[in-house]
Amino acid sequence: MQLYLPIADLPVNIFLVLAMGAAVGFVSGMFGIGGGFLMTPLLIFIGITPAVAVASVASHIAASSFSGALSYWRRRAIDPALASVLLCGGVTGTALGVWSFTQLRALGQLDLMIALSYVVLLTTVGSLMFSEGLRALMRTRRGAVPPRRTHSWIHALPLKMRFKRSKIYLSVIPVVIVGIVIGFIGAIMGIGGGFILVPIMIYLLRVPTSTVIGTSMVLTLVTMLFATLLHAVTNHLVDAVLALILMVGGVTGAQFGARAGQKIRGEQLRLLLGLLILSVGVRFAIELVIRPEDLFTIRELGVSG
Repeated sequence: MQLYLPIADLPVNIFLVLAMGAAVGFVSGMFGIGGGFLMTPLLIFIGITPAVAVASVASHIAASSFSGALSYWRRRAIDPALASVLLCGGVTGTALGVWSFTQLRALGQLDLMIALSYVVLLTTVGSLMFSEGLRALMRTRRGAVPPRRTHSWIHALPLKMRFKRSKIYLSVIPVVIVGIVIGFIGAIMGIGGGFILVPIMIYLLRVPTSTVIGTSMVLTLVTMLFATLLHAVTNHLVDAVLALILMVGGVTGAQFGARAGQKIRGEQLRLLLGLLILSVGVRFAIELVIRPEDLFTIRELGVSG
């Protein structure tokens, strides 16, 4: 059954898009992430332009993050103070990201930038997460004790603030910077950034795991909602029909993914997530090398007359 997407300007198989939404929702529910890093490439692979894919997926991520953030709020697993400081940087980074998105689109370099960003980011993060998950799994099998965490130079920075819910005393400087980075790449690439934000908060900022996921979901919700509004007003690229189909599939798949994730150990989840991210990055690199015409045009490469 074909359905015409008005903003993307092409017909798509509605059952294929629903299946994609369900599959990504399953992954999101299993790993506790937004899934934009997977959904945006999938949309590009079926013919939707990167610009429309990024703008439309942002609304899908915002919707999926809302229910998760609400659930964590009811369980008091969100640090309001930490989320507020993250949002100070996140909103700024999102605005900068949408501005950069608009400028790159005007120059004809947007699709190339999105493709290269996905290849670099996903292969790097996927490799790091896969190796860390593999080491953790090997330690568990050997019965070794995990290495003790020590404070780094980040915890010696000025302008410290006490985050009572997370029970940490930390400078606001790295928190704001992290928010800016996540907001920026989210607006440019159409990803919530949870698969980057959660490890940074745990391993770099030393935020307890009890408040990490819920707090990161608040940042994802607000930044992606803000990015959707800016993309809709500035670039007119948000395809509401596409976003609605993805939401329906995503909500359905997330329920089954959450149940599956509860049956797998933490180190196994990190290993699988790292492998998944790395696989998407490698697939994007292959498409970029073998069939670049599917990702961007000759003009957008800047080599036309």
